[in-house]
Amino acid sequence: MNVYLNIKMENNSSGKKKKGVSWVVDKLLNLFLIACGVVVIWILLQVTSIATFKIPSDSMEPALLAGDNILVNKWVMGGRIFNIWDALEGKKVKITRLPGLGRIRRNDVLVFNFPYPAQWDSIGLNLMSYYVKRCVALPGDTFEIKKAHYRVRGCETSLGNVESQDALMRIVANGREKDYGIVMSGYPYNGLVDWNIVCFGPLYLPAKGDEIEMNPKHAVLYRNAIEWEQKKKLFLHGDTVFLNDSVIHTYRFKENYYFVAGDKVMNSQDSRYWGLLPEPFIVGKAVRIWKSVDRGTDEIRWDRTFKSINNKN
Repeated sequence: MNVYLNIKMENNSSGKKKKGVSWVVDKLLNLFLIACGVVVIWILLQVTSIATFKIPSDSMEPALLAGDNILVNKWVMGGRIFNIWDALEGKKVKITRLPGLGRIRRNDVLVFNFPYPAQWDSIGLNLMSYYVKRCVALPGDTFEIKKAHYRVRGCETSLGNVESQDALMRIVANGREKDYGIVMSGYPYNGLVDWNIVCFGPLYLPAKGDEIEMNPKHAVLYRNAIEWEQKKKLFLHGDTVFLNDSVIHTYRFKENYYFVAGDKVMNSQDSRYWGLLPEPFIVGKAVRIWKSVDRGTDEIRWDRTFKSINNKN
């Protein structure tokens, strides 16, 4: 009888241990599945809805400071879909978008992949290179800079940081641009179009489906965009425009293009220097600062936490 009781007690103890181990394994498995679900949801949100980026420089001051962490709304234009592995390897990729719920407006702050990662005369996608600038001209706009101030024909709205544009013009008027390290020459760096950052344009921003005459000036202004769209070389022979070995008299654009500029105009590498921003390179619209850290002291700037970004219209 005692032997039977001992065996029964040992079996009960063994069963409890097995149940205990099984319970722990079951809980760990559930936690793992929950964690996987959270990761999947986060990835889906990053691809389709929202993303976060850290501001590395002062080119968007005073709206954005170095050390600001911003939220980017992808719903405005729709999240981008492309082969990320091919893009990371530097291969050419086709970018498509999910349906968007809005549209970009002038003065919106945009996050985008810098379209000229290798050199400023060739468009290419680099997923590791992000810029944050303000949109000052839309597809279909005719943009120009007069006395450092941005203008779009038919638009009365002030564009960009007007105070900074005023400051730049004062510096140039006093002949002190070299003292500030300001590079005056601007896109497209060609004698046919002798523009600089205080006297620029007029430049038409192509919209998808627009057709233009291919003359020498247009060949200079739109060469980067056309070569990127066609994956062919565009060049001039006299006044004749060639795309590879074919003469072209007109060209119809396949994409929309934007003009962007930093708010701190004395210290911003933007469209004034490198030209057109293709729409597929745009990640989304910056909407809010969710955290801000002073890079000098590593202290959180609480007054900037959850501050709305100035997307003035």
